[in-house]
Amino acid sequence: MRLEGLTTAVTGGASGLGLATARRLVKQGGRVTIVDLPGSGGEQVAAELGEQASFAPADVTDADQFAAALDAADARGGLRGLVHCAGAGRRMRILDRDGNPGSLEDFEFVIRLNLIGSFNALRLGAARMARHDAVDGERGAIVLTASVAATDGQIGQINYTAAKAGVVGMTLNAARDLAGRNIRVCTVAPGIMDTPLLARLPEEVRASLEATVPHPARLGHVDEFAQLATTILENGYLNGETIRLDGAIRMAPR
Repeated sequence: MRLEGLTTAVTGGASGLGLATARRLVKQGGRVTIVDLPGSGGEQVAAELGEQASFAPADVTDADQFAAALDAADARGGLRGLVHCAGAGRRMRILDRDGNPGSLEDFEFVIRLNLIGSFNALRLGAARMARHDAVDGERGAIVLTASVAATDGQIGQINYTAAKAGVVGMTLNAARDLAGRNIRVCTVAPGIMDTPLLARLPEEVRASLEATVPHPARLGHVDEFAQLATTILENGYLNGETIRLDGAIRMAPR
């Protein structure tokens, strides 16, 4: 699909990976709806990006809110692209230091945000794309975000690993399921990316993280994620694939 004139929704678009993706899409001439929490900086970001951008507040785990946000994006020219970046982790162990069972609440929270939120993106985004006529053989494309934790989960990431492994597991199935609707689905699995969260870490901690990446020995740039996400939207033969974006890292147990 051509990015110029493309109507795309970007979840988690007020910061980090989502913001970089929204900026790149606008730069390429697309129309972008930033979907993020009501208390985020989404409205300010949309104003900074100009008339090609808008903000639709929503919690991606709330079906009604998310559907309304995607309706707002669809009304701006017909939703054809969805880049789903919203997600977060919460560290937990199977047993705590005293041998007590880990928090079921923490496990459920991360599963709900990352996995159920991704399924909401698939089903609600695809429903809107399917209403439109195919252009050059396709109606749209959905890009999900997993993590290298899906296969390299570290100690303390049992909930995040399960959620992101679920996203990876859905990818090929979703692509096959939606093929009859001419909708593609791919997933990006980032490694250690230089997001606002990591920017708050002490320099020595950042340096130690960078040293674990084979090449290039640095944190990933959010613009590199945005470049890959937009390439997936553009390239009509990319489908059903999970692509690691990680500098060849394989995470250690801790």
